[in-house]
Amino acid sequence: MTKIFKQLARHWAVCLVVFALLFVQAYCDLSLPDYTSRIVDTGIQQGGIESPLPETIRQSTLDALTLLMSEEDADALQNAYGYYLQDDGVLKLRTDLTDDERAALEDAVTTPDIVLYMAAAQAANTPAGQDTLGMTGLADMQAARTEAADTDTDTVTPSAEDLDTVCAQFAAMSQMPGFTREAVQQQLGGAFASLDDTLMENLKSQSMLLVQLEYEAQGVAHDVQMRYLYRVGGQMLGLTLLMAAVSIAVGFLASRVSAAIGRDLRRETFASVIGFSNAEIENFSTASLITRTTNDIQQVQFVCVMLLRMVAYAPILGIGGVLHVLNSSTGLSWIIVLDVAVLLLLILFLMNIAMPKFKIMQKLVDRLNLVSREILTGIMPVRAFSRERFEEERFDKANKDLMSTQLFTNRAMVAMMPFMTLIMNGTSLLIVWFGGKAMDAGTMQVGEMIAFITYTMQIVMSFLMLAMVAVMLPRAGVAAERIDEVIRTKATINDPGEAAAEPAQEHKNWQGEVEFHDVSFRFPGADSDALEHISFTAKPGETTAIIGSTGCGKSTLLNLIPRFYDVTGGSVTVDGIDVRNMPQAQLHDLLGYVPQKGVLFSGTIGSNLKFGGEHITDADVKKAAAIAQATEFIDAKPQGYESPIAQGGSNVSGGQKQRLSIARAIAKKPKIYLFDDSFSALDFKTDVALRRALKAETGDSTVIIVAQRISTVLHANQILVLDEGRLVGKGTHAQLMVTCPEYQEIARSQLSQKELALDTLNTEKEGE
Repeated sequence: MTKIFKQLARHWAVCLVVFALLFVQAYCDLSLPDYTSRIVDTGIQQGGIESPLPETIRQSTLDALTLLMSEEDADALQNAYGYYLQDDGVLKLRTDLTDDERAALEDAVTTPDIVLYMAAAQAANTPAGQDTLGMTGLADMQAARTEAADTDTDTVTPSAEDLDTVCAQFAAMSQMPGFTREAVQQQLGGAFASLDDTLMENLKSQSMLLVQLEYEAQGVAHDVQMRYLYRVGGQMLGLTLLMAAVSIAVGFLASRVSAAIGRDLRRETFASVIGFSNAEIENFSTASLITRTTNDIQQVQFVCVMLLRMVAYAPILGIGGVLHVLNSSTGLSWIIVLDVAVLLLLILFLMNIAMPKFKIMQKLVDRLNLVSREILTGIMPVRAFSRERFEEERFDKANKDLMSTQLFTNRAMVAMMPFMTLIMNGTSLLIVWFGGKAMDAGTMQVGEMIAFITYTMQIVMSFLMLAMVAVMLPRAGVAAERIDEVIRTKATINDPGEAAAEPAQEHKNWQGEVEFHDVSFRFPGADSDALEHISFTAKPGETTAIIGSTGCGKSTLLNLIPRFYDVTGGSVTVDGIDVRNMPQAQLHDLLGYVPQKGVLFSGTIGSNLKFGGEHITDADVKKAAAIAQATEFIDAKPQGYESPIAQGGSNVSGGQKQRLSIARAIAKKPKIYLFDDSFSALDFKTDVALRRALKAETGDSTVIIVAQRISTVLHANQILVLDEGRLVGKGTHAQLMVTCPEYQEIARSQLSQKELALDTLNTEKEGE
């Protein structure tokens, strides 16, 4: 897991930007339910009225309100409107009021608003001709309203005319003998003192209704409501657009970071693998390296995106939602606590079930890739030995093992969704049930319940996102460990330090003389040496051949020159300089290597022949092809040297592939030619013609040939005979036929007595 966060830490600056953007996104996401609540409660139910203090008011209504206030509050209210008398008789609230002044006025006017609205409502439900205030008095208005509400008759909503009637009655009441503000305040204090908190909260909403009624009397109620809806709706739209833009930016940055991580991991993995010796390559299977470079890196990339987009966002959203819910006065916070507890239990249960399976999934992918690669590359032997059924069963087993594991984990993930849906729907049901009761009691409005449901869903979704990522993280963690294992594996063959490499770098006129000084070699982990005390010199202008029985170490000896392996004893030198003290690039520039099995790359014939370097010209390519006896089949193709080569050279024959590999080495014009049994795929005629042309081309170069056929090494200047890793013979063909029993045995197994006599005679003549 730490390996994933280590990769993210490389891009810490972008990650910080992403986190900042996620906070902005969360702010927008968490603000939208509040705006929805405001639109429903204030914009629709209250007609867009946000304050019990009207922005505009008629003089008659202002006078009625001031009668229900203390003298000090009445003066303050009058002053708040007094300087902005309009031509239509409507007063406008001053714009220079401070926040404290405005808050004080809102507190002062709330109770008068309630009383005035209740009086208007009572007037609307009182038979015409009756004096509303004289019938009940100020102290009995609420009781009368409650009694009217409890009856079976419908309650009439007050109108602007009812408000005007009440204002006129209040004006008349103020002129009656004995009227004082103190008496009115005492009556109101006694009336409201007997009310409980729930009822008082319900009554406070009526102060907004009075303002709405006043705006209706002015004929601006619709305009006020629409202005509020446009303003709040515009803010909501702006937040939505901002959230969308931020979400796009987060997705873009997260994708770039994950892509950069994938790019860096592939580059580092490739750089590590390309520098591996054969020992490291054999430590990791080819199938495993392919899986680690592709599937494993994809897993890490995907999880990095999820971490930046979901794991970082989910806690912000969840915590923000919980804080909003806890700060609300709905009394339903216990539902959130219950939700979180159930979700945590569900996540822990699923993780304990699925996590062990995720940890072994990558190994099963390796196994499937290994089996698939073996079957595809060995399809011909499979058919030849009629092992199709066996290989089908082997592939089927590897496939079923992976499938069963994937099915288990997928089922665990799928099972999570119904439970999450059940929790979400159950939560909504609880909120609606208990929220409905709260609305009936007057302690909650419709918008508040909508916002509460939205916040609850956000909290549940944040836990859902965390659960999904928590299940994916173990597999990605395993993948990251596997990738890191490749990157951390140090190559056993490395370039020398600057001081050690200085002689090689200063050497200019390379001749290509290769010398083995008492060389021994043992494979890593082996019990005995594969090569023992090998000493010889391969000189420029001469051909040195290496021959011996299968498994005697011929190819291993040749691989010590380009440092595919390093010697465990003795040394290999080129022009007297130890190859271990030469930069590998410099060493390989001197070599033209042809492997035992020809390897071609996807592209064209020309691109493969120019693989040795940019200095190779078209003329060099054609000359090399002619020497390698490849011109005939190249010219026979419609596109010639531009003919496509499939991956691995699968669209050419084995002999053609080998000739192209030889031509590739020749086109490079190296100082040293290394042929690892490269002529075995050629027929005798082509072999003879190629070696004759090659000898003319490589007159000044060192040629080292590993061969199985006597005919290939017959005319070599020096033949080395290996037997079980030991050098048992060294000399020309004629000399070895006299001095080396092992060579004689090989020759007699391949040549007739007549050919042996003829070859001996020809050799003697060439020596003369």
